Amino acid sequence: MVSAAGVSGVAASAAGVTAAGVAAGVSASGSAATAAAVAASETLTTVENGDYRITFTNRGAQVQHWVLKHYFDSTGKPLDMVQAQAAERFGFPLSLFTYDQNLSAELNQALFQPSVTGNLTAPAGIQFHYARNGVDVVKTFLFGSGYVIGANVQVKRDGQLVRALLQWPAGLGDMEEFVASTRGRAVANIGRTPSQFVWSLAGKEDTATAGKVSNNNTLEGSYDYAATADLYFAAAFLPEVPERATVVTLHHAIDLPTDPSNPNSEKKPADVLGLAMGDTSGDTRLRLYAGPKQTDIIAGIRASSADGSHTGPSLESLIQYGWLTVICKPLFIALHFLYKHLVANWGWDIIIFTVLFNLLLLPTRILMMRSSLKMMRIQPKVEALKKKYAHLKINDPKRAEMNAEMMALYKQEGVNMYGGCLPMLLQMPLFFAYFRVLQNTVELRQAHWGWLHDLSAPDPLHILPIIIIVTMLVTQLITPSPGMDPNQRRMMAIMMPAIFGFTLWQYASGLALYWGTGNIIMLAMQISINQSHIGKEMHAIAAKRAAKRLGGSGGPPTIRGKR
Repeated sequence: MVSAAGVSGVAASAAGVTAAGVAAGVSASGSAATAAAVAASETLTTVENGDYRITFTNRGAQVQHWVLKHYFDSTGKPLDMVQAQAAERFGFPLSLFTYDQNLSAELNQALFQPSVTGNLTAPAGIQFHYARNGVDVVKTFLFGSGYVIGANVQVKRDGQLVRALLQWPAGLGDMEEFVASTRGRAVANIGRTPSQFVWSLAGKEDTATAGKVSNNNTLEGSYDYAATADLYFAAAFLPEVPERATVVTLHHAIDLPTDPSNPNSEKKPADVLGLAMGDTSGDTRLRLYAGPKQTDIIAGIRASSADGSHTGPSLESLIQYGWLTVICKPLFIALHFLYKHLVANWGWDIIIFTVLFNLLLLPTRILMMRSSLKMMRIQPKVEALKKKYAHLKINDPKRAEMNAEMMALYKQEGVNMYGGCLPMLLQMPLFFAYFRVLQNTVELRQAHWGWLHDLSAPDPLHILPIIIIVTMLVTQLITPSPGMDPNQRRMMAIMMPAIFGFTLWQYASGLALYWGTGNIIMLAMQISINQSHIGKEMHAIAAKRAAKRLGGSGGPPTIRGKR
């Protein structure tokens, strides 16, 4: 049995498990038994707390199910972190990896003797023991509050420690593309979910995509943690002694049809990443986090330091925003603040943030309109300059004189030729940042708003993309642009809305909600500007030039017959 000291150590730890508690759990078994220790039959033990329900089988002393109570799959069932189809082929969580394939196969099929069976409520501990033909194995697991568990493994052969690693070998349970019954669900975060190998080595975090991860590759170094992760979930091992960490990367593949609706279509391999971690001494002591990449959870889970305390790097780097981190983090913090303190609905928070952001951009939009008006006023001078140099070929060096005169004219009239681009330049980084936040933030996975049941998935009714197309089209049409060729303006008025609308047709509805809200605000602003003296003057100039193009009378040109 696991000692009371080990269990109390779990309850006392802020992370849920202490190194002392793990060690106490192992020592409770006494000396390694030399007599045979094999169970008569397969049994199950289930451990649960407020966050998970983990089901162990004594066959291999490994995990059959790791259910997260607060997260759900696409069918509405609590999410199982064990990907059953891949695990059946490549191994279950907390199975053992050794450098002797025959020994690994024996240990992962052996019937261990469990210290307890049935149902347990954390804080709790389980110990599994197997001994036969000179092989003696003790696997101890401790459970507390939160998503972290503690583990200690010792494998001996003929009394000598064997380097044995605990593994999570077969991806994560939200990889629903491997389940035939769910392959037809076309949602943003399902379908070839990008798997990654994420680690912190001596305080430096790094990431490798599936294509750069080898199978059965051994890595040794001062690993603070190593994890297999996808967009929203991760399984991360944190060694109690990072200086003695051994990591083995596991990379498998399952062939899936390219057309989910047609099982007989051409098949392509889908990556299944896993990893194993152990201790170079053969006495493996570590913690395992298996759960969501939720910021306020993983930021509080830290690796072990040299003094044995859990004050090393946190798991927050599991969230991958890439080069947009400098925008994505403040954006998420702002949305999270609104969620916590104003409206506990991510959809409304996106709308509120978008309204506030556009109000902040209002001065730049007014600046843009004033710049456009100045450009309209000097348009005849611009056209005269172009006409003056029209006879020159495009590569004629004298065209530099035209450009110089043009810039001098802009400076003289106080025109900023890039002023009209400023609002778009400010909005586009935020657009891409929204995309990365929605793609990597588990809090927005399956978040509801109105008819939308998952802000990380496309709008099922396509209402938002249609709103985007219509509002962009109307805004383009009511915005005066007399300096632009009419045919070009019509083409832009149609092409831009079509590109954005149909791009967002299959992207996260939260992104479409942001862009659609912004479009509605911009349309309202443009209507207001049109009623201002700036807008009225711009429309007057546009009407005058249109009349001039049509013959100077404001209507179609008159066809005069011969006398």
